[in-house]
Amino acid sequence: MPLQIVHHPDYDAGFAVNHRFPMSKYPLLMETLSARGLALPGALHQPRPASANWLKCAHDATYVDQVIDCAVPAKIEREIGFPVGPRVSLRAQLAAAGTVLAARLALEHGIACNAAGGSHHARRAQGAGFCTFNDVAVAALTLLDEGRVGNVLVVDLDVHQGDGTADILRDEPRVFTLSVHGERNYPVRKIASDLDIALPDGTGDRDYLDRLDGLLPVISGQRPWDLVFYNAGVDVHAEDRLGRLSLSDDGIRARERAVIGHFRRRGIPLCGVIGGGYSTDVPALAGRHAILFEEAAAVA
Repeated sequence: MPLQIVHHPDYDAGFAVNHRFPMSKYPLLMETLSARGLALPGALHQPRPASANWLKCAHDATYVDQVIDCAVPAKIEREIGFPVGPRVSLRAQLAAAGTVLAARLALEHGIACNAAGGSHHARRAQGAGFCTFNDVAVAALTLLDEGRVGNVLVVDLDVHQGDGTADILRDEPRVFTLSVHGERNYPVRKIASDLDIALPDGTGDRDYLDRLDGLLPVISGQRPWDLVFYNAGVDVHAEDRLGRLSLSDDGIRARERAVIGHFRRRGIPLCGVIGGGYSTDVPALAGRHAILFEEAAAVA
C-alpha cells in the first residue's frame, strides 16, 4: 500500500526567498516526492482549514481568534518571526488540520505523514519561533476529545526543544512528550517535557544514534501507545544554519529508519511531521525532508 501523504499548495505562504524561514521548501518537497515516485494520486490528501474548536483545544481562544482574523498583536508577531496576514493565517490553519488528517490516516493505515507540521514552539497563549499553531498538540487533543485514542506519545527530534508542546500538554496525563534537542539552542528558556534529552554542540551520527537506540525501548515500553507523533526535524544536520549538531544525510536516514521501524514493528500507528530545517540550499533541504517519506513508504 502506498504511503498516505497530506499536503496542500497553501502550505507555502509565499515568503521572500531570503527570509530566514525557507517557505519554498514545501513545494520543493512535493516536487521531490513526485520525482521519487512517492506522491501517488490515490494516496494524496488535502486538508481543509482547521476549525476554531480544534485550535482552541490547544490554544487560548483569544489568540486563535486573533490569528483567524489576522489581528495578532505586533509583539506576538515579532516572537513568531513574521506578520500574520491572510496567507500565514490560512497556512497555519491548514497545517494544523493536515496533522489531524495525517493522524487519522495513521490510525487507519498504520503510518501517514503530513508534508508540513512540527510547529512545536507555539504555546497555549501564543505562537513563537516561526510557529503559529502547534499542530501536534492540536491533533493529539482533538483525537483524545473524540475518543479515537487514549494514550499518545510525542517523539520530537527537531534540534530545538519542544517548549510549546510541553507547555500545552503538561497537564494532560494521556500524552507523554519526549524532546531530544541541542542543549545550547533555541529556546533559551526551556519548558520541561515529560522527558528531555539535551545534546552537546557538534553531536554527530554515531553518538546521536547510540543515544536514540537506548532511548526508544524505554519510551515505547512505558504504556500501550495508541498513536505516536514523530517530529522529524532535519535541522540536526551539520549544514543547517539554525542547528548546532552535526548529523549527515546518512545519519538522518538512519534516525528515520530507527524511529519508524521501532514503532511499526510493535504495531503502533505513527504520524510523521517534517519539523524544522533551515539550510540555505533549499533543494538539498527538501531532499532531507523527503527521507522521512522514503523510510515511511518502505513500511507502509
